[in-house]
Amino acid sequence: MTIDIILVFIILGIVIILFALEVFPVDKIAFFIMVSLLLTKLITPEEAISGFANPATITVLALMIIAIGLETNGVISWLSNGLKNLRGLPIYLMIPVFMLIAGSISAFINTTAVVIVFIKIITELSAKYNIPSEKLLLPVSFAGIIGGSCTLMGTSTNLIVNAIAIEKGVERFAFFEFTKYGVLFLVITILIVSLLYKFLPNKGKVDINKDYNLDEYITKVIINKDSEVIDKKIIDTFFYNNRDVEILSLKRDGIINNRPGKYTALKEKDQLLLGCNLENLVKLKEHKGFSVIKRESKKFTLPITDAEGLEENIQVVEILMLPNSPLIGKSIKSVGNFDLQGAVPLAIKKRRNFRHTEDRVFGKKRDEIELRVGDRLLVEVSAKALSDLGKIDNITILQQYQEIEVKKKSKRIISLGILVVVVALSAFSIFPILQSALVGVFLMIFTKCLDLGKAYSQINWQVIFLLAGMIPLGIAMSNSGADMWIADHLLALFTERSSTIIIGILFLVTMILSGFVSNNATAIIITPIAITIATTMNLDPKPFILAIMFAANFSFFTPVGYQTNTLIYGMGMYKFKHFLIVGGSVSLVLWIVASLLLSGTFTV
Repeated sequence: MTIDIILVFIILGIVIILFALEVFPVDKIAFFIMVSLLLTKLITPEEAISGFANPATITVLALMIIAIGLETNGVISWLSNGLKNLRGLPIYLMIPVFMLIAGSISAFINTTAVVIVFIKIITELSAKYNIPSEKLLLPVSFAGIIGGSCTLMGTSTNLIVNAIAIEKGVERFAFFEFTKYGVLFLVITILIVSLLYKFLPNKGKVDINKDYNLDEYITKVIINKDSEVIDKKIIDTFFYNNRDVEILSLKRDGIINNRPGKYTALKEKDQLLLGCNLENLVKLKEHKGFSVIKRESKKFTLPITDAEGLEENIQVVEILMLPNSPLIGKSIKSVGNFDLQGAVPLAIKKRRNFRHTEDRVFGKKRDEIELRVGDRLLVEVSAKALSDLGKIDNITILQQYQEIEVKKKSKRIISLGILVVVVALSAFSIFPILQSALVGVFLMIFTKCLDLGKAYSQINWQVIFLLAGMIPLGIAMSNSGADMWIADHLLALFTERSSTIIIGILFLVTMILSGFVSNNATAIIITPIAITIATTMNLDPKPFILAIMFAANFSFFTPVGYQTNTLIYGMGMYKFKHFLIVGGSVSLVLWIVASLLLSGTFTV
């Protein structure tokens, strides 16, 4: 083992740890990879930036733009709109129908975009018809992932694996070449999830108090002339030191301050809108320094519409951070009225991960906590400003469904037609998938079905930078000989083993790794090794490549391997055990079936 190989393994190990612990966003990890490989001279500067010009990266970018056009013009909502008519079905029939539709659409449209639309639809159905969303969201996410594995354009993993295969001299995959396997895997997944749906939670009505660990009551008090807090800064009062009391707003001389800072000095006759638990509410009523305006304080419910208590018709709504939201990276301190269209942030519920195991993030340092994808923000908003809040790009109002506004029906038809053209150009081998996708982008812009400026704000740039950063790591593994070193040692292990065993082991290792590391990153690392093993053993490399392609997407046993699973996990409905039991069962069965199918033991 050479020094270069050791350096590659050290960098690879650090990257895997960073991915698994989510210490940094994936785009920062991508830059770490490029810089560390450059500084160790494992790659040249040209190779370091080669990922940005890689056909797979550009293809993913083009398909993202097309997906944005489809969603903007209501195509995805239109394709899934019939789901609302299924509200009368029993849940055990609703699950397979939802999964089948989600999987079918995801075969041709970006999986994340499809699942986001389904989140909105299912949330609306849950609110209006008391349909248990917990029974549907995880199955829909699984189906979207499997559906995306059915075609070459269904997921970025398929595109990156295909690009690596071409670079290694393997014949490119046709558009529908592996669809028969994907469809079978989708059917198996639907059957397993439908049988195990009782293991999914059924929480019923959302309890915002419990979910956010917020204070249980909202009340308004006036500071009396003999109060001990007069002329004191909030930071020096019990309001700041007491985790069970929160100042929501301050009214002075007719002016309402929805964001009183900790250095704001309190004055006589100030009116404070407070959130507090029952114990502190009783103390406030008994305290001579305060007058509780509303003697029977209203319990904190959703929505709050008590005009007497809150001066105006105010609602408390919950919004989910989606990829590329303009709020990502901002904290409550930096989010202003302009960012939230006049809404006032009350609390953040962080998406659970290995570093954020606590649901409550609402203490003294809450203003410094940054919003990330999958986080939920609780905001107070007036009824008239609610519609404006729903227009913010890449957020979902979980308590109120917002229809996508389609100005012209003709654009929906044209957008769908463009998708058909892209699929046809690639499926009939008229153009490679990259050219077909670029033609689709051009048509979207030329027909004015998409404003490119809007697309820039909605593109998931983290995925683009992830691909651009991981591709140089694959080059470094080749330059240093690390891929050959791993392949040689695996070949010694695989000596006299059947292709079923070899493919099965590669599939299992890839699937486990992608459960904790990005599926794209896993595919980039393992695919060259699989190709080397196949060619060294004089076997057809395509079954090995397909094993990596599918396995990288089939990490259902954790919520962190695939973005859609991360999103629904962040909504707080599921625990790790739900993915382990239901997703683990799916992954186990698919591993066995795929190993037999791809090795030629069975055929379809």
